[in-house]
Amino acid sequence: MVIKAYPVGMVRATDVNGMDEAEFGFEPHVGLEFDSADDARELYSLYAKRMGFKIRTGQLYRSRTDGSVASRRFVCSKEGFQLNSRSGCPAFIRVQRRDTGKWVIDHFLKDHNHDLEHMDEKCPPFMQPKTPIVKNLMTDVAHKPKVKWLEEVEGGQPCTSGVIKRVKREGDGGRFQDEPRVGLEFNSANEAHEFYHAYAANKGFRIRIGQLFRSKLDGSITSRRFVCSKEGYQHPSRVGCGAYMRIKRQDSGRWVVDRLKKDHNHELGAQMETHKKSFNVSNKFIAEASDELENKNLVTMCNGNFVKRCRENCIGSDWYSMLFEYFQSKQAEDTGFFYAVEVNDGNCMSIFWADGRSRYSCSQFGDTIVLDTSYKNSVYLVPFATFVGVNHHRQPVLLACALIAEESKESYSWLFKTWLRAMSGRCPLSIIADHDTAIQQAILEVFPGTHHRFSSWQFKAKESDFLSLMDNGFKCEYENCVIQSQTSDEFDIAWNTLLNRYDLKENVWLTEMYKMRASWVPLFLRGTFFAGIPINESIDSFFVTLLNAQTPVSEFVSRYERGLERRREDERKEDFNSFNLQAFLQTKEPVEEQCRRLYTLTVFKIFQKELLQSYSYLGLKICEEGSASRYLVRRCGNEYEKNIVAFCASNLNVGCSCQMFEFEGVLCRHILRVFQILDVREIPPHFILHRWTRNAEYGIIRDVESGGTSQEFRNLMLWSLRETACKYIEAGAASIEKYKLAYEIMREGGRKLCWQRYLGMYFSTSWWLWWCRRGVDEEEPDDFPLPTQQAISASILHSVSPPISFSPFTLSFSTSPCEESAESTKQ
Repeated sequence: MVIKAYPVGMVRATDVNGMDEAEFGFEPHVGLEFDSADDARELYSLYAKRMGFKIRTGQLYRSRTDGSVASRRFVCSKEGFQLNSRSGCPAFIRVQRRDTGKWVIDHFLKDHNHDLEHMDEKCPPFMQPKTPIVKNLMTDVAHKPKVKWLEEVEGGQPCTSGVIKRVKREGDGGRFQDEPRVGLEFNSANEAHEFYHAYAANKGFRIRIGQLFRSKLDGSITSRRFVCSKEGYQHPSRVGCGAYMRIKRQDSGRWVVDRLKKDHNHELGAQMETHKKSFNVSNKFIAEASDELENKNLVTMCNGNFVKRCRENCIGSDWYSMLFEYFQSKQAEDTGFFYAVEVNDGNCMSIFWADGRSRYSCSQFGDTIVLDTSYKNSVYLVPFATFVGVNHHRQPVLLACALIAEESKESYSWLFKTWLRAMSGRCPLSIIADHDTAIQQAILEVFPGTHHRFSSWQFKAKESDFLSLMDNGFKCEYENCVIQSQTSDEFDIAWNTLLNRYDLKENVWLTEMYKMRASWVPLFLRGTFFAGIPINESIDSFFVTLLNAQTPVSEFVSRYERGLERRREDERKEDFNSFNLQAFLQTKEPVEEQCRRLYTLTVFKIFQKELLQSYSYLGLKICEEGSASRYLVRRCGNEYEKNIVAFCASNLNVGCSCQMFEFEGVLCRHILRVFQILDVREIPPHFILHRWTRNAEYGIIRDVESGGTSQEFRNLMLWSLRETACKYIEAGAASIEKYKLAYEIMREGGRKLCWQRYLGMYFSTSWWLWWCRRGVDEEEPDDFPLPTQQAISASILHSVSPPISFSPFTLSFSTSPCEESAESTKQ
């Protein structure tokens, strides 16, 4: 269904598209084509009913390009292990959407790992509708329903809440006391569907769900149509039957039949009896509710109520055993390897890990991180997530990995707190993560000063769903408001004008997006450092196609190691190029030579592009106050492209309204143009971010000078030395000759380190001995000059036995300065 939005006062039109479902009576097979995914589900449901098992909807897969659903899985109801009734059955079908819009079965697994129920062969081949047996009475606004209730059904009448209604029959004949009519009321749309389905079975035809209508204010469903299965002409079995029943939602929440057509243009079949179950209705509802609790909190029954029992865990036990074995082997070879496990009520939940290289990379490139949780787009086999940063070559660099037990605030809070523990308490300046309530709340709790930006592809998918309901005029004004606003006041004015023009002040989605504008509107993101990751783009998945939400346990570690090594090999190549290759200079500007000497090749090319573009701009001083001045910089031939540059001559501080330096860490063309006007021949050091330089991995001393805790700096130094040593160790182990050379280099370095340590200890001890030799009874003036280290050494080395009573010792040098010994002597 598509709802068009027009300015207030104009005529509003509605374009309605029906939902198609195919009718098939044979077994599914690879290559079978459907008009929609719902058609595939109906066929698999009919097949399952005939074979003796039940199905449910499994995971879906979305396109990373536009977020649309690309494929779906329909699985046996006993798939997975989230409930005790499930046995991990592998049976399923998967349908994939083609470019033509058709859906095709591309994978079909027929075998089950459990006994199938005996089904009556005379059972009519039509699908029973699902009954709305669960009602959410306590809503957790932040994330998920916490308590679900079952409505009791006695004698066909609903309980006081009126959620369930059974259709009354006349004895065993199955005749209905009531037929559909205009004005008939129902408590829910599902109840109406059940009523019409039973009526159709009695009359001898089948039905399907037709088009629905949504409110343009909040997108909620306002009316539905249930049609004869032979409605339309999309399939040869359909003859364009016009029989249907439409229901409309009232303000009270009830649904009423407002349109009805009973006449068919085809012959009706024999009366269809609905298959009767031997167990009562309440038990049937409980069983169905259990099957539908996928990705919900685990529950237990108490007095007919579903009550939360424990936090859900989407990670199977086989993952824990496999990963712990891997972690132990990594810790044996990498002393910087870190991992942690969340424990809840004695159960292992989420897992976090990072090797020494990743932890050191975080110390240099952890200012901007991307939390990639793309696994959430499907019912996953493994809830795998990665923390990814941007290194000095503008490449993605792995900072940490995690398996997240559940999509809740508790899980994400634990994850971020563990991140702080592993990374010496270093909070990121910015984080790119999904538009998710649980993630947002966890970031506010653990990273209160971090700017959260929504993942581009995920947010664009939600935005596209909303904009598809609007006309082209609204889309154009919406994009102008979001993209072209230069100040917060401009944005507010344009936004309010848009809402008033199209009468959307009460729209729920737009209201929510305005509250969170700082996380997605470019205007509010440009002033925060995001390492140059474009606002409308996201960096690619770190492991690309090697790892995804469906990676099996047996292949996870090997694929993980292969993908990690591939990325780090790319980084080593860029390191080599930056130190051994030089870019061509395009100008004679001293700043270009300065930046070529400092920046990596990739970042220098970005700077060089800005420098070349600066020549096509004009700069005009518009005001001056003391040492501060402001310049209007505009593009030649384009009077609309203007930016304001503020410059302070006293401290060489400069800022531009485009905020490229704040967002990307590289000076923009507008500032470079002002530098040319003022003949600034070298970029001030505070505008050369160390993270973009070729020596970024050796930035510890610079960080120490900028401030921080002693423990944090000690960890930084440990990681830096460890990573450097690993490079020499790997190179030295290539052959026996290289081993001997590497050993001598490290041995010589060790001598120097130990000699400095020895000298410090020696001179400290010498001063004490020298002072003792002068005698405790001798009086010295207050301004007695302290002796030099040379005098102390001479005094000790050429002295006779000390005049006071104590146990002296002599220091002897071994062949290696690292070997210190103290020989005790008696007086």
